[in-house]
Amino acid sequence: MSRPVTLYSLQFGDLSLEEICRKAKSWGYDGLELGIPNHVDVRQTNETYYQGILDTLKKYGLSLHTISTHLIGQAVCDLIDIRHRDIQPDYIWGDGNPDGVSRRAAENLIQTAHAAKALGIDTVIGFTGSPIWHLLYSFPPVSPKMVDDGYELFAKRFIPILDEYHKLGIRYALEVHPTEIAFDTITAQRALEAVDFHPAFGFNFDPSHLGYQGVDYVDFIYRFPERIFRVHMKDVYWSDTPKPAGVFGGYVTFGDPRRYWNFRSMGRGKINFEEIIRALNSVGYQGPLSVEWEDSAMDREHGARESCEYVKRIDFQTNAIAFDANFGK
Repeated sequence: MSRPVTLYSLQFGDLSLEEICRKAKSWGYDGLELGIPNHVDVRQTNETYYQGILDTLKKYGLSLHTISTHLIGQAVCDLIDIRHRDIQPDYIWGDGNPDGVSRRAAENLIQTAHAAKALGIDTVIGFTGSPIWHLLYSFPPVSPKMVDDGYELFAKRFIPILDEYHKLGIRYALEVHPTEIAFDTITAQRALEAVDFHPAFGFNFDPSHLGYQGVDYVDFIYRFPERIFRVHMKDVYWSDTPKPAGVFGGYVTFGDPRRYWNFRSMGRGKINFEEIIRALNSVGYQGPLSVEWEDSAMDREHGARESCEYVKRIDFQTNAIAFDANFGK
């Protein structure tokens, strides 16, 4: 049986839950990954509210495997500035005091675990933010202690969150991504070590954030087979020739042709999804394949439909019988 193909809803956050359900079904999706805060208000404690979400999904024959708190999770460990005002709801931003923003974001992540429990799912995807992302380029020289302190702060803020998740039987899947505490294989290992390999902490694998960096994204799956909690299917293109704006982006917007890399609709970039599927089969991943559609140069409905078709076409299960099992006597 093929893995369910789901659509991450946050890129369609301007649509109601009912409308995105209707469209996703017409595009061929099996389910949704619901983005917070647009499609789930985790502050709600009434069971009727969550049953209403499930009933809407059921009405369209869609499943729910995951909810995602990328925007709010970003504020837990980040150095808060005016940029965060644009991605945080008012109840997280408050008066904008950085300590208060981070504290309220952490509290909301715990509420998200309770919401996941009410929805009958066991995994939340999100970001962590990072207090040391600004130290990435080592000049002026960055001491090892400065980096160590950043991972210690991440652990201090996230272990209490993860403890609450573990009590509820919920897992937190960090999407390994630039600007997070883990953005490649080395930093993912450091993040695991920082939280002492907490059983509630793992990763949302998204190759689009690794490929253009030069990270071996297939190897990432083999390095962390038990920690791949969820998978995003997203493609990215990077140039074979130099561009005016390199890996760091040159402060130009996504989609600008001067960039060295840009996200692309599924099958239109450079990610080798054939090898990803084989690796996922090898490590036994049977969870959903969630399309996170981002292509600045394409109509999103066209892209969502073709991406669903692409993922269903390239996914396959491993062979239960060796091809040469019946050779010979």
